[in-house]
Amino acid sequence: MRKFIMGSLALASVIAFADESNGASSNPLITGGTGIYGTLPFNTLQPSDYEEGVTEGIRLRNQEIDGIVKQRSVPTFENTIAPLDRSGEGLTRSILALSNLEAASGDTVMMNVLARVTPALSQHETDVILNEDLWNRIRQVYDLREKDSSLTPEQKRLIEETYESFVLAGAALEGESREKYRKLNSELSDLTVKFSQNVSNGMKDPNRVLWLKKDDLTGIPDGIKDAYRAAAKEALEQQGKNDDESLYLVTVFAPSYMPFMKYSDRRDLRQKLYQLNSSRNIGGEFDNVQILKDIANIRLEIAQLMGKKTFAEYKLQSTMAKTPQAVMEFLENLRKNYTEPMRGELAEIQEFARKTEGDDFALEAWDYSYWSDKLKSERYSFNDEDMKPYFELANTIDGVFGLATKLYGYKFKENKDIEVYHPDVKAYEVYEDNGNLLGILYADFFYRPGKSPGAWMTEFRTETKSEKGEKEIPLISIVCNFSKPVGNEPVLLTPYEVETFLHEFGHALHGLSSEATYASLSGTNVKHDFVELFSQFNENYLTEKEYLDGFAKHYKTGKKMPQSLIDKFIKSSQYGAAYACMRQLGFGYLDMAYHSIEEPLRASADIAVFEKSAQEPVKCFEVVEGCLTSPSFGHIFSGGYAAGYYGYKWSEALDADAFAAFKENGLFDKKTAKRFRKMLQSGNTEDPMVLYKEFRGKEPTVDALMKRDGIIKK
Repeated sequence: MRKFIMGSLALASVIAFADESNGASSNPLITGGTGIYGTLPFNTLQPSDYEEGVTEGIRLRNQEIDGIVKQRSVPTFENTIAPLDRSGEGLTRSILALSNLEAASGDTVMMNVLARVTPALSQHETDVILNEDLWNRIRQVYDLREKDSSLTPEQKRLIEETYESFVLAGAALEGESREKYRKLNSELSDLTVKFSQNVSNGMKDPNRVLWLKKDDLTGIPDGIKDAYRAAAKEALEQQGKNDDESLYLVTVFAPSYMPFMKYSDRRDLRQKLYQLNSSRNIGGEFDNVQILKDIANIRLEIAQLMGKKTFAEYKLQSTMAKTPQAVMEFLENLRKNYTEPMRGELAEIQEFARKTEGDDFALEAWDYSYWSDKLKSERYSFNDEDMKPYFELANTIDGVFGLATKLYGYKFKENKDIEVYHPDVKAYEVYEDNGNLLGILYADFFYRPGKSPGAWMTEFRTETKSEKGEKEIPLISIVCNFSKPVGNEPVLLTPYEVETFLHEFGHALHGLSSEATYASLSGTNVKHDFVELFSQFNENYLTEKEYLDGFAKHYKTGKKMPQSLIDKFIKSSQYGAAYACMRQLGFGYLDMAYHSIEEPLRASADIAVFEKSAQEPVKCFEVVEGCLTSPSFGHIFSGGYAAGYYGYKWSEALDADAFAAFKENGLFDKKTAKRFRKMLQSGNTEDPMVLYKEFRGKEPTVDALMKRDGIIKK
């Protein structure tokens, strides 16, 4: 999931506080979307409009802040906290649109626009946080909150969250510390953007591809070969060269990389592609090694400026986990339970491979996907390709959307009159079971050159309510990187791609279902170790025949997916669960290592040594020289998951425990779904553990997760 957050305070897409009539702009990013339901007119917007939107949006928000602080009246919720939350409508709209399109397009012009506006945006964020008059008003409202009987629980929550976000962002600093924080925050903002853009550009590096002949593709399924052939043709056209039908192109982008690593019989080519992928952003034009050191050091300096020993200690204050100790205890609990099963899995795969490769064969990282898939195929007569014919894209869209229909009664209707930012994108109106419009969902499914890798949910507008109680519907977007159809062939998804779709759709439902009044508490603006619950929860349905029967039908025969295939999928998924968990723990341990340093990393520090030491307790394979995770680890260095990557496993424990309630009461039990929807609707209006215990009746444990993974035998 990807969202733009303004410092610690979410930018609100809501009614402006101050008069914006002076110097009125015709830019719809400032004035409001001119399309249906206030959507943006993407077809007429130019790159300059996005830049102007941010610049003008900053000016207007400054006016709004001035309007708040220059009041002579005693600070209250209504004249300080609420208008602050509602400020910055045009700025929010502009930066969300800009960052969303930059990621979805990889367009160099948009990347340059984002790079140009980032310093001013960072400066504005810091100016708001360090505005002493504003801070004094917030503090006064906070100090008197318990005495104000007129406040609703949501209003009191907003006061407390606003106060906490300002404290964590440096508002309570005094004297020289305030200016030091301002400088550090600006530097950090610039570095994270540079890191992200280096990752994106590094993926497009023409030297990080394999140009292959047909004879090099032994083991590759025909449909994937066709995609490699189409990629070669497209790349040659972009280079101004004539097509060569003998050439196939494999890249480090996931839709290309992952099938090759799984199916290619050529170990030498798998190793080469693995090393091309794992050595990204090390040296050269898009080097991130020094940048990541600088990011880690600045975060440490900010944390120590705030009186904390480490950035992790500073960052985790506002999470469900609360402390680094709690995070490491959680990760260690999983490590202890999953290490031996992981070693057993790898030993079995190596033994299986030696039947073909010989007794001296040693399983390496580039062998895992290939040989584990071979073993699954033999042991369970299953591989991902067996399920693809049942996951034709159009049917799968109906099925994924249909999950929300079965659980919550939501309906989805495509509206071709809503402008979209690319021809591949579709826009849907989303309705409640009572016919009320919930929001708009943009769906951007296909890979494009330059598009950021992976998948994510974001938004163009957050759900809020006006002072009169009128709802402004959210504009939500999900972005994937599925392979485009080749000719008249249908798009068939792997179960992993369907799982990804379900995941991001869960985030989308979180944003669409929101019933908060204030933007800062709306939708996915929740504690980061709570937010993945709603996405990962959806993934559980991928193994349930009762759900799959509604859409998973063979694209040629129309037959439903047989239970025997689902059982094989479950067993094969469980087989690799320990390895998958340990791999995730590797990312979590690395994240905590970078953000638990108490002294700055030296310029001469060897990142390879640092990374090896951090991941040693949870390593799956020996480190390969020249291969590193850190320089392209966007989640923690540019994606908002610093000292937070553990949240994926934390949320996994939550989602397994939550789904256990549906297994107990019925997959689509209305009462259980109603309680779960309460969490979806609540955003950050209540403490997440309170919400969860209200749903489940108890605190979560890891037991359901270990049962699902087959670590605890049922």
